[in-house]
Amino acid sequence: MRPVRRVIILGSTGSIGVQALEVIAANRDRFEVVGLGAGSNRELIERQAAEFGVENTALGTAEASQLVRTVESDVVLNGITGSVGLGPTLATLETGTTLALANKESLIVGGDLVKALVKPGQLVPVDSEHSAIAQALRSGTRSEVRRLVITASGGPFRGRSRESLATVTPREALKHPTWNMGLVVTTNSATLVNKGLEVIEAHLLFDVAYDDIEVTVHPQSIVHSMVEFVDGSTLAQASPPDMRLPISLGLDWPNRVAGVGVPLDWTTSMSWQFEPLDNETFPAVELAKSVGRAGGTYPAVFNAANEQAVLAFHAGRIGYLDILDIISAVVDEHEAGESSLAGVLDAESWARAAADALINSR
Repeated sequence: MRPVRRVIILGSTGSIGVQALEVIAANRDRFEVVGLGAGSNRELIERQAAEFGVENTALGTAEASQLVRTVESDVVLNGITGSVGLGPTLATLETGTTLALANKESLIVGGDLVKALVKPGQLVPVDSEHSAIAQALRSGTRSEVRRLVITASGGPFRGRSRESLATVTPREALKHPTWNMGLVVTTNSATLVNKGLEVIEAHLLFDVAYDDIEVTVHPQSIVHSMVEFVDGSTLAQASPPDMRLPISLGLDWPNRVAGVGVPLDWTTSMSWQFEPLDNETFPAVELAKSVGRAGGTYPAVFNAANEQAVLAFHAGRIGYLDILDIISAVVDEHEAGESSLAGVLDAESWARAAADALINSR
């Protein structure tokens, strides 16, 4: 009989955290929640703690980092949104505990720091795209991989021209066709910044060159990503869009949790569509690749400038197209800093100030 896995969930009141608790509630013979962390929603985390009998809770990232250091666990699920999740990510890796990572920003902004700490098999991706790649990679060796193919839904503006996007509203940007996510991630999916971040994440997770990572638009969000091998075969992971499946794998990799997701219905007719990415209308992926190749503090600057621009867009201070223009301008202005935690934090602070200055000037 498999031992019960002790789980700490950071970002428990957000979308990933809530769905993780749903998985655990349905599988209490496999998982026990021993710690919960949230940003500021004290009322909800207290209800969650009461429901799951959790004595150890944390509010804010500093407390979250302390939580993972002091509470013994088998896996920490980092579902925090944004680069503020870097501290808890590093704290988890330092303990040697398995890290189920949904907080892609912490890997992206702290790439060198994370890779210096992570032990083989310690980091399990929870993003559906990277979970799909990890699953497909179990069918071959690293030397047999030709390229990774990351799928993108295309967001709510797929097929539109750049000029037609000048007047889109925040409400329109939040109408994602297949996924239900938070404000920043949903907006990033509309601009395809999210897909650019996922390309950087894939490079860091799987050690595949940027030239060998492609993005294809797949509106149905059924195929979550693919691995192409040197013999010409391509393996794809397909399932209805439901984050509980990659979350469950993150909690007990590589073991699968029965019944966590609903399988595809092969008795009904369905069509899957794949299109090339329109890099002219959505330049975020190519910009992210250039940022990733530059390395160092550039990914942190890219991410921080985006976060500031997204918030300004939703506050009505800038337009949709201004988001990428501001990111690009801040990245161009940046001079590489020290690849240390202090260097990353300094670069982020500089990028936010630079982005704010551009926002204020518009």
